[in-house]
Amino acid sequence: MTLNVPESVYRSLVRKAEQSGQPPEALALDLLASAVQPESSDPLEAFIGAFDSGGSDWADRHDAHLGSALHHEMRHD
Repeated sequence: MTLNVPESVYRSLVRKAEQSGQPPEALALDLLASAVQPESSDPLEAFIGAFDSGGSDWADRHDAHLGSALHHEMRHD
């Protein structure tokens, strides 16, 4: 793959690469790879699988579980 970039962008890339001690091509690859990574919009995603919830069907029945919890909460307040 060949990328054509404006001279000003290339100069900036070279300066940053020199500061980090790597070739401009390696820095460009790192920047490009990080730019195409899917972004996580869920701040709790890092905690998925972090502990045992005691239930194995949450993914399939989350609406039923939440409804049941809400019903229980409303009955006992």
